[in-house]
Amino acid sequence: MTADHTRAPVLEALDEYRRKGHLSFTPPGHKQARGADPAVREVLGDAVFHGDVLASGGLDDRLTRGRVLQRAQELMADAVHAEHTFFSTCGSSLSVKAAMLSVAGPHEKLLIGRDAHKSVVAGLIISGIEPVWVEPRWDAERHLAHPPSADDFERAFEAHPDARGALVTSPTPYGGCADLRAVAEVCHRRSRPLIVDEAWGAHLPFHPGLPSWAMDAGADICVTSIHKMGSGLEQGSVFHLQGGLVPPALLGMRADLLGTTSPSVLIFAGLDGWRRQMALHGEELMGGALDLAGEVRSAIEEIDGLHVNDRDDFCGPGLSDDLDPLPGVIDLAGLGITGFQAADWLREHRQIDAHLVDHRRIGAQITHGDDRETTGQLLEALRDLARVARDLPRAPRVEVPSPAELRMEQAVLPRDAFFGPAEDVPVARAAGRVAAEMITPYPPGIPAVLPGERLTEPVLAYLRTGLAAGMHLPDPTDPELETVRVLAGNAEGSETGHATRS
Repeated sequence: MTADHTRAPVLEALDEYRRKGHLSFTPPGHKQARGADPAVREVLGDAVFHGDVLASGGLDDRLTRGRVLQRAQELMADAVHAEHTFFSTCGSSLSVKAAMLSVAGPHEKLLIGRDAHKSVVAGLIISGIEPVWVEPRWDAERHLAHPPSADDFERAFEAHPDARGALVTSPTPYGGCADLRAVAEVCHRRSRPLIVDEAWGAHLPFHPGLPSWAMDAGADICVTSIHKMGSGLEQGSVFHLQGGLVPPALLGMRADLLGTTSPSVLIFAGLDGWRRQMALHGEELMGGALDLAGEVRSAIEEIDGLHVNDRDDFCGPGLSDDLDPLPGVIDLAGLGITGFQAADWLREHRQIDAHLVDHRRIGAQITHGDDRETTGQLLEALRDLARVARDLPRAPRVEVPSPAELRMEQAVLPRDAFFGPAEDVPVARAAGRVAAEMITPYPPGIPAVLPGERLTEPVLAYLRTGLAAGMHLPDPTDPELETVRVLAGNAEGSETGHATRS
């Protein structure tokens, strides 16, 4: 039967709930805004509270006879060519953990690109999975990581034939993409599943001019953040499944283990409405976004000191296999300022929020929600930035390690290090010690230090100088990084397991 993508089961159920005038003696306790704080109602509006109903026993009946969520998930799967889809209201941070736990268990190996998001590392800590790190392809000139290649995963499987599967991040927050079809073939020759963390790729299925979508490329599980490049609400995520290597009931059980028992219907509604929008109008909307992004890229290239990274910069031998042009990564090297300075100036003086920020770049993400008015403001702000850049204080230099220096020995499994006996030591004495915490420049959220890695001076210098230059480090125990949490001295000699590197 052909799916009817004009329907939106969650939105329709919410509308029916309102029309029937349901009177709830269940959570949420605000009771359709009546009990909410007046100041909160003034800022948020009552519509938020009107859409905030109990998912089961409210939106749907206790036995889910209406199958509201199930029908919405089936429509989403059809729209993106998947066999099964699961909604998550806890972001892709939950979705990717559920995917990992459905492929490998405690003390089993999983091949993982080392450019993975911190949520993947959190999944390792929770699960006790042993990571086999697959090195990204490094651009030493631009100090940038691109996804590992299919050959990289092939070599990793040859070295670790007992690995239960593989996980690759594509697109990266910078827009670089892996050859997912080739990576999937490497996995499937061994009857091993491929997980794709495609959090930045919600838009990919809906226009032929965009890089290949993970399900079309043969991935087994794909995790997507609808709130990033789609138009869902924050924390709206979906994960898709196809093929016979991972049973859908198992994936659902792992997700249920991690997920909330009080999911947000507001987030469900955002996912449902976005699917309908894309299924009906996606190619037109994404085509418009691509055209607009092309215009913005050309205009930025005309600003002295700015360069928008393109395929010539990011794709080729030893780099990415494809590029999503919508993240709009702007190199500021020609202005002589850091991305941290640029982002701070744009926010303070032009009320423009950049997304991705590092020592030499900012990201200006374009989606189907932009138009010439919003991009015109961005371009004018960038022109102003270029004019004032020479007058900005010189930023402290960030000591970015070489690719070889950036990688550290994984001496202890992430789980064992995170939960092991720990102590805080001065950063000047931390080199050589085993980290007991994550340290993650954010955004984009790729850890520079993992629990269980043996700290080195180049990485510590990178983090110290980055922090002084404006880098945001949300997760270390000491936000000033004067101390680092490491395994206690007597714990380092009693390592219970080792992660490995391909």
